Amino acid sequence: MISTYTQKLLDICTALSTERDREALLSNILDAAIDLAFCDGGTLYLLEEDGLHFCRMVTRSQGVRQGGYHAPITLPPVPLVPSHICARAVLEKRFINVPDVHHNTEFDFSGARYYDAMTGYYTRSMLVTPLTNDRGELIGVLQLINALTKEGQPTDFNPELEQFVVALGSYAGICLTNMQYAEQITNLLDSLVGALSTAIDQRTPYNANHTRNMAKYAGRFLDWLEKTENPLAFDINRRRSFLLSVWLHDVGKLVVPLEVMDKATRLGSALETIVNRFRTMGLLDKIAFLEGRITQEEWDRRKAEQEEALEFIRKTNMAGFLPDEGIARVDALAKRTFVDEKGEVQPWLTEEEYDCFAIRKGTLTAKERSVMESHVTVTARILEQVTFPKQYAKVPEWAAAHHELLNGKGYPDHITGELLPKEVRLLTILDVFDALTARDRPYKPPMPLEKALAILRSMVDEGGLDGEILALFEESRAWEDEV
Repeated sequence: MISTYTQKLLDICTALSTERDREALLSNILDAAIDLAFCDGGTLYLLEEDGLHFCRMVTRSQGVRQGGYHAPITLPPVPLVPSHICARAVLEKRFINVPDVHHNTEFDFSGARYYDAMTGYYTRSMLVTPLTNDRGELIGVLQLINALTKEGQPTDFNPELEQFVVALGSYAGICLTNMQYAEQITNLLDSLVGALSTAIDQRTPYNANHTRNMAKYAGRFLDWLEKTENPLAFDINRRRSFLLSVWLHDVGKLVVPLEVMDKATRLGSALETIVNRFRTMGLLDKIAFLEGRITQEEWDRRKAEQEEALEFIRKTNMAGFLPDEGIARVDALAKRTFVDEKGEVQPWLTEEEYDCFAIRKGTLTAKERSVMESHVTVTARILEQVTFPKQYAKVPEWAAAHHELLNGKGYPDHITGELLPKEVRLLTILDVFDALTARDRPYKPPMPLEKALAILRSMVDEGGLDGEILALFEESRAWEDEV
C-alpha cells in the first residue's frame, strides 16, 4: 500500500512537471514542500557565486509571502560559511534536521531568534535539504520551519519524512534545471535571430527596421488579442514561434544583391550613363552646326528635343507608376537613334535601359523582381538547416510563406485557402502594412495610414488577405504606441 507521504509526493511531482512558468514553479516548490512536511513555512534559496540568494519566503501563520513578481526580497545573500544552516547543507551536501533551534549550538540561529523577538513568532524546528540538478550540481537550498501537530502547534520534523523531502528537493532541482535548459535554448534562438538581424542591418538598415517594426506590431497585436480574450489569442509557445518567424522571415535577403534590394529608381546607376550619352549627342550636334552640316534652327530643335527627353527620363525614373501614355513615350524614345563620333548608329536607350525604364510599377525589372522574390526560397533553405525544438518546428514554414496569398497569386508555391495557416495570414498582413507605411524605404515615400489600410482592404476583396484578421488588426491599432 502506498503511504500517505508517497502519494502526496507523487501528486506534487505530477503538478510540478506541468508548470512552465519559472516564477510560478519556484513558488510551487516551496508550497509543495510545506504541504508535504505539514509545517508552517519555509525559505527557498538559489545558489549563486556570492552566496545563497533569498528566492521565496513563506510563514503561513503570519500571513507572510515574499518573493516573485510582486514581492521581491531585498535581503542580502547568505554567505557560504558553516555557521549558517542553509550554507552548511550546501558545503557538506547533506540533509539537516534540527528539532529545536533554541537548544542547538552547532549553527548560528541569531537571525531566527531576532525575528522571533521582533514578531512574537516562535521558531522551533528546522529541516534543510540541498537542491541538485541532473548532474548532481548544487543549485539551491530548501529550508522548512516548524513542523506542526494536528492541533497546529510547533513540533519536531518526523525522521520518516526526511527521505521524501530529499526526493522532493531532487525532483524540484531537476524541474528547475530542465526549465533553465529550455531558457538556454530560447536564448540561443534569440541570439541567433539577433545575429542574423545584425547581419541584415549591416547590409541594408531599412530592412532591419522593417523586421523590427513587424515584430513590434506583432507583439502589440498579440497582447491586444490576449487582453480582449479573442479566440485567436496565442498561447506562450505559439506566440514565441510566431515572433521568431517574424524576426526570421526576411533572412533570405542576406544573399539578394544590394543593387537589387536597394534599387531606389528604375534606372539606378544607368541614369548617369544616359545623361552622358545625351551630353555627347549635344556636343556632336554643336560640332555639326559649327562645321555647317546643320542649320541653327536644326541645332536648336535637336537641343530642345534632347532637353525635353532628358527631363522626361529624370522625372519618370523617380515615378512610382508609369501610365499608358508614359509607356508609349518610353517606346518612342527607345526607337530614336543618333550617329556617334565613329559614324556608327546608336540608340537613345539601350535594350537593357529600356527594360528598366518601361517598368509599369516600382523600380525592378522582371528579372530583378525574380531575384528579389527568391529571398523566400533562400529563407526556407537557411531555416531548414536549423534544428528547431519541437514547439518551434513551424517557424521555417511560416517564415518562408509570408508572400503567399489566399487566392494563390502569391509566391513561391502559390498556396491557397485553408492550406495557409492563420499565422502566415497574419504575417503577410504585417509585412504588407509595414511595406506600405515605412518611412525609410529608398525607393518610395511612406503611404498615409488610411490609404495603406484601404489597399489592404482591397487585397481582402481580391481574395488575397484574410478579412477577419485584418479587421482585428485595424481594431487593435497595433501601429500606435499604446494599444
